[in-house]
Amino acid sequence: MISRSRRVMTALLCALSLAGVTALSACSDSTAASGAKVTIGYSAWPGWFPWAVAQEKGLFEKNGVTVDLKWFDSYTESINALSSGAIDANSQTLNDTLASVSGGAKLSVVLVNDNSTGNDKIIARQGITGVADLKGKKVAVEQGTVDHYLLLLALQEAKLTEKDVELVPLLTDAAAAAFVGEQVDAVAAFAPFTSKALERPGSRAIATSAEFPGAIPDHLVVSEQMSKERKKEVQALVTTWFQTIDWIKQNRDEAVRIMAKRGAVSIEEYKSYDAGTTIFTKQQNLDAFTPGVTPAHLNFQAGRIADFIISNGLAQNRPNFDGLFDDQYVKAVK
Repeated sequence: MISRSRRVMTALLCALSLAGVTALSACSDSTAASGAKVTIGYSAWPGWFPWAVAQEKGLFEKNGVTVDLKWFDSYTESINALSSGAIDANSQTLNDTLASVSGGAKLSVVLVNDNSTGNDKIIARQGITGVADLKGKKVAVEQGTVDHYLLLLALQEAKLTEKDVELVPLLTDAAAAAFVGEQVDAVAAFAPFTSKALERPGSRAIATSAEFPGAIPDHLVVSEQMSKERKKEVQALVTTWFQTIDWIKQNRDEAVRIMAKRGAVSIEEYKSYDAGTTIFTKQQNLDAFTPGVTPAHLNFQAGRIADFIISNGLAQNRPNFDGLFDDQYVKAVK
């Protein structure tokens, strides 16, 4: 199984510097002037595998954009690549985007790919039937990730805190392996590593992202400068995404084959992820971009996530939301 080693909120805080921000600006100027191809980063999350379909079926070219679709075994590296200007766009979570912005990055969310609706899970050994039973138990999780966030939300709902469990910090792939090896009592992980964790006899999910609607949205993110200076190319990417989703609906078997191959899982395993990742329609995108006061709205979720990363010491500065949510490209899709 190809490793998507991180969905991390803190990586950019270490990677960003004045030099890095300057490099981002310089790179954007250069690519804008030359009309070079667009490089999109993505990694092992079911909501991003449709990009592989777009590439294989030539849908980028049909919209007049040349794309270098760059796969990252390490999700963290994709975030750092966007911050340094090594790539033009990246597939990443709202949590990680906000952490980057709090560290000084100028980014624009131009598309909602999906919401996690079950593919992020807290999985426990036999005998543990609910989150409250985690008190005093060993729980493996990659610190700073959206699954760490999910764990804290679940603990809070069970009237517990992180101090009530013995946190075992491991990369997600290693955390799943440790759980299967009976080194810990529970693990918080995302698909496809959830499949690995559930190989432990008697294990079961005791909480999932389905219970926290809107908490884990995934996006296509570009530099703010690219959004301002390369609008035609950004529009082509967003348009291609929706055309790809339509193509997948009409050619389901072939699409699943392509996406399962990219994820290095069986076709049956990939099909099991369907309900746990809700791919957003254009209307769902428009609704999410519209300011509101419910979990369905990005500005609302961004506020909650900002509170989380500040209160847990994952960022020192509250991220500025000005210009962060750019819905012009979704609105322009026919």
